[in-house]
Amino acid sequence: MATLAEKCQKNVKEVSNFLKSPQFMCYLQHIMNTSTQILVKKLLVLLLIAGLTSCTKEPNTEFSESVKVSLRDVGHRLLLADQDATSLVKPVVALDDYRYQVSFELPLAIYPDSLVDIIKSSFKKAGLPSYYLTEVIRCEDGEVGYSYEVKQEEEKGIIPCRGRNLPKACYTVHVRFTKLPESPTSIPNYVYALALGGLLLLVLVFYKKKKRMVPTTDDNFAALGRFKFYPDQNMLIKEATEISLSKKECDILQIFIAKPNQIITRDELTKRVWEDNGVITGRSLDTYISKLRKKLQDDDSIKLTNIHGVGYKLEVNL
Repeated sequence: MATLAEKCQKNVKEVSNFLKSPQFMCYLQHIMNTSTQILVKKLLVLLLIAGLTSCTKEPNTEFSESVKVSLRDVGHRLLLADQDATSLVKPVVALDDYRYQVSFELPLAIYPDSLVDIIKSSFKKAGLPSYYLTEVIRCEDGEVGYSYEVKQEEEKGIIPCRGRNLPKACYTVHVRFTKLPESPTSIPNYVYALALGGLLLLVLVFYKKKKRMVPTTDDNFAALGRFKFYPDQNMLIKEATEISLSKKECDILQIFIAKPNQIITRDELTKRVWEDNGVITGRSLDTYISKLRKKLQDDDSIKLTNIHGVGYKLEVNL
């Protein structure tokens, strides 16, 4: 059974690969604008951190506490079987994710028949899994003095030498669960983090679809054919459908709308849009013009025309 540290390391890798996958990033870009993408990425990172932080804790506190209580009962009954009603059972220790140790204050004799029956009845009373490996370890040399394995189907379990008693000595009893009950508490915490992230995406998709069906009530728009252009919101609205614009697309369209049916030179466009935003490559302006054309193509009354060697013109049929 993998240790908790190994599980967490695997979980970190799986979730990181999911968040960085091209399919996931492409989907984000498809449904959201840039600012919303940044917000969603931050929220997903926070969810991931929350899930992995809780992953560093014991995976199932309620289960672990039930085991410890049950094993203390086992230790007490083993002492009584050895006619010892005064010495103490030491605190039960979790050695690993699902491996526990019971130790005793004083030496005792252990009777395999009693050990098997005591653990079985105590675990059944506590509702613990019926799949476990029990080992009786000698303190003096760490060797296994007696061991057996229980599975829910009794014929598959291995319980040897029940009649051979272990003489009085220092022993520790180790119990390791080999199969856990299928319950919501056994689900890794990172799954909850991914589920919350998925839920967030669904909410955003629903919000974006709903938003596209409801035109904005903001009056600060410019009429452009059958479109309404909202520069403050970086969007076009056509027949109650929202078309998102990037910041550059919005800036370029504002320049054209201010001078309809007039030629705007390439130099003017690049200077006004890119002047304070670093270096522009030769193809950048053409790329943004091409994107705007696609977003305006549903209205035949407007057209972005290329004036060869000079610039562009927004042709509007008034």
